[in-house]
Amino acid sequence: MSNKKINILYVDDEENNLISFKATFRLKYNVFIALSGDEAMKIIESKPIEVIITDQRMPNMTGVEFLEKVLEKYPDPMRLLLTGYADMNAVVDAVNKGKIFHYLAKPWNEEELSVSIERAFEVYKERQDIKEMNDKLCVSNDQLEFLLRQKLLS
Repeated sequence: MSNKKINILYVDDEENNLISFKATFRLKYNVFIALSGDEAMKIIESKPIEVIITDQRMPNMTGVEFLEKVLEKYPDPMRLLLTGYADMNAVVDAVNKGKIFHYLAKPWNEEELSVSIERAFEVYKERQDIKEMNDKLCVSNDQLEFLLRQKLLS
């Protein structure tokens, strides 16, 4: 993997969790934190976020609702859901509606979370590479069609 730091957004309504997350991962990743889904959306609009980690139980907007909102405008970032409750409905919603990459229980384990972030970023990179290759293929195809038309017309 490259030496580029992954841009991670962590969303949680508990400030202590945000501080703890940032303290744990700030050296390894570019960490952005938000206390709410609305605050997080502002960050996503202004920064190239690659991995989003959100708590499920938050006031105003659940983690799944937030991820659904993200998905509408920004389908590329990988999404991970954290929850301190064994709430199977939230997990099912997260998978089906928020299209999450991974679900983790709170309190999170540093190593497990780090491995999940790395795996999520690998998938993110693979998807970006595929998009890039598809774009190049489209350009090549357009050029070939153009040359073929020129040949047919001459």
